[in-house]
Amino acid sequence: MEQHKIDRINELARKAKADGLTLEEEAEREGLRAEFRAAIRESLTAHLDNTYIMDEKGNKTKLKKKS
Repeated sequence: MEQHKIDRINELARKAKADGLTLEEEAEREGLRAEFRAAIRESLTAHLDNTYIMDEKGNKTKLKKKS
């Protein structure tokens, strides 16, 4: 996610605490938050895809997704 979008999320959060948001700003904030959550999930998934567990014998086993 681009830094300017994260900055906009923070700007809207500050404005919500101080003055409140218009309906358009609330919709924008929700859209940006959803995009941020998706980026975090994607990053975590990529990280876990490259994670291995090493047993006591030194064998590496790739993590598997839970069903």
